[in-house]
Parts: sequence; structure tokens; C-alpha cells
Amino acid sequence: MLYHLFEYLDKHMHFPGSGLFHYLSFRAALSILISLTISMVFGKNLIRMLRKKQVGETIRDLGLDGQMQKAGTPTMGGLIILAAILVPTLLLADLTNIYIQTMIIATIWLGLIGFLDDYIKVFKKNKEGLAGKSKIVGQIGVGIIVASMLYWNPAVTIKEKVSDVQIQNATPDQQEMQWEEEKSLKTTIPFIKDNEFDYAWLVPDSMESPWVLWGVFAVIVIFIVTAVSNGANITDGIDGLATGTSAIIGITLAIFAYVSGNYIFADYLNVMYIPHSGELTVFIAAFVGACVGFLWYNSFPAQVFMGDTGSLALGGIIATFSIAIRKELLIPVLCGIFLIENLSVMLQVGYFKYTKKKYGEGRRIFLMSPLHHHYQRKGMHEAKIVSRFWIIGIMLAVLTIITLKVR
Repeated sequence: MLYHLFEYLDKHMHFPGSGLFHYLSFRAALSILISLTISMVFGKNLIRMLRKKQVGETIRDLGLDGQMQKAGTPTMGGLIILAAILVPTLLLADLTNIYIQTMIIATIWLGLIGFLDDYIKVFKKNKEGLAGKSKIVGQIGVGIIVASMLYWNPAVTIKEKVSDVQIQNATPDQQEMQWEEEKSLKTTIPFIKDNEFDYAWLVPDSMESPWVLWGVFAVIVIFIVTAVSNGANITDGIDGLATGTSAIIGITLAIFAYVSGNYIFADYLNVMYIPHSGELTVFIAAFVGACVGFLWYNSFPAQVFMGDTGSLALGGIIATFSIAIRKELLIPVLCGIFLIENLSVMLQVGYFKYTKKKYGEGRRIFLMSPLHHHYQRKGMHEAKIVSRFWIIGIMLAVLTIITLKVR
């Protein structure tokens, strides 16, 4: 809203200083500051309110050190994260931008699914929360919406350079005219030269039609959103793990969004230029600020848990954002922590069922899943587990960033 206000003041009234809001870097920096302020200052008031209303976490005794001491810790703290993301975005981003609209809808939708799950657990005293099938239906719903917005909206395009001839003393508009705009389902393949994959290649020529292409794209989006949101949900098992990991991922995505939305950097780095996607830098800056600010209360020992309200939203935001900037094939690397946590559960459950059927008794690969609980069972303090997972997350983020040049 402030963006549109200052745009009006600059265009029609030439108000001093209003031109600053044209700069993504300025709005992104302001977005981080506002989100940090909201999560740190207003977060304290929300925690106090949650305690007053006895909105506490119900803890199952899994035999882990210090686990039962966390019983009663306020949950649904994801509301802090959602507010710290949405308020700066609504204030500072261009709300006419299709990418911003998509991120806002995905954030609210997944936040509502998580909130409903937490509400059932806390107020209805049902430890199972929202039924798994209902969660999946909700995730499919948001996947369909995201796929529809990114596929059908005419503003969602990419540009490819058609001329390498340098125009002397060219204006920015003349330079950008060297790029040809097209509607495409192309995405980026990491570590490969001329690294583009077109989802349209998955459809035989005889079946190719807009609706078939949309259907293929929608299935891919649904799979990615569901997998990453559930991965973040599983990772949120010890203090600060999911929050810190998400902040590291968010910083990396901010770099990709800024580069992809700027034709100069896109040209220099030879990456896909996505017009108008640079605006997402403002959103992801708020995301990073929200995660870092939430760590003020969520780091060990946690004063509040984000609950599914936060974890499902964080994973869904990361997935949707990656798809919007066409870097979703980097998710297995960038979100490696989420991936390994997901896989540890799948392997544990699958192996247990297999051995029970074959030998009559279930056997386990890990002492406990998800993976972070395995290390807790081995006697490692959860603060050390979180720190080491963060270090691995930083290494994966650096590896993801160097894919800009290493092919």
C-alpha cells in the first residue's frame, strides 16, 4: 500500500524522497526491518496471550531427554511468522504484481490449513489434529491455484536474449528490447549448460493443448508444494531447526529472485530472465526477517512453537516461490535438510513394515525418525543438532548459489 502511495506521490506530486520506493533494494531492506520488528516486538505480546489462554503444546513421551519439560509451551506461534511476512508485503510490495498475489494467496491458504490443524489439537483436545486426507486436499487445492495463476496469467512470461550486439549509449529500454518475450513452461536444470527444461516436452505433440499442459504443470506444482510443506512440517521437531533452516533457504531464494528479475544480471550470469519476478525480493525479505525474528523466541529453549500454522506455511512458501522463479529443480539441493528428514521417515516406516512382514518383527534403520530424533537418542543435545543442521543447510545453500555459474 505504501508502495502505491509513494508511487502516486512521486508521479503526480513529485514528493521529495518518494522515488526511493522504486528501488527494490530499499524496499527489501525496509521489509526485513519491519518483519523483524513485528516478530520480535509483537511476538512477545502474542506469546503472553497464548499463555493466558493456555494454548500449550501437548507432548507425547518419546523417551527423549528434556522432552516432557516442553509440555505446555505456547504453540500456534506461526501466527507471528504469518503476520511478519504479510504486513511488510502488503505495505511495500507492488500488489498488482501476479507473483506477489500468488505468494500472498499461498501463504494465507497454507497458514489456514496449519491453523485449523493446531486449533483441533489445542481446543478440541484431539492429538491427531486435522485428518491427513484433509491436509492433502488443502495442499492439492493451493497447488491448483498456484498452477492456474502462473500458467494462465499473461504477465507470467520469460525473456530470452535474441541479440548479443551491444548498442552504444543504449538506454535501459533499448537494452531490454534485445530480449524476446514468450509464454513458456521452461524451468532451470542445475549444473547443466544451456540449462532449461520445458514441461511441454512431457506431453506428446498429438495431445498438446493448453488444458493438457496446464494439467501436467498442476500435477508437478501439487507434488512440489505438498512435498516441501510436509518436509518443513516434519523438520519442525526441535527448537529452532525448521525456522533457521527456512531463513537460510530464504536468503538463497532472495538472491535468485533478484538475479532472475534483472536483465543485466540475468544476461551476465546467463540465467533465465523472468520479467517482474524481482518484486518477489520484497516478499522473501519479509520471509527471512520473520524467520530470524521468530528465532528470538524459538531458539533453545523455545518460548513458543510455530505449530503447523507456521511449518506448513514455511514449506509451502518455499515451494511456491521456487516454482515462480523457475528454480524448483534446485529444491532437492537447497532444501536438502527437509528432504533428508522426509526420507528418514519414509525409510524408517517402509523398512519397519517390510521386516515385520518378512521376519515377523519390525526392524528399524534409525533409533528414531525423523533424523533429528535419531541424534537425540544417541545423546546429542538438541542445540548442537540444530547448529550442525544449520551448517549443513548453509553448505547446501552455497552449493545452490554456485549453480548460477558452475554448469
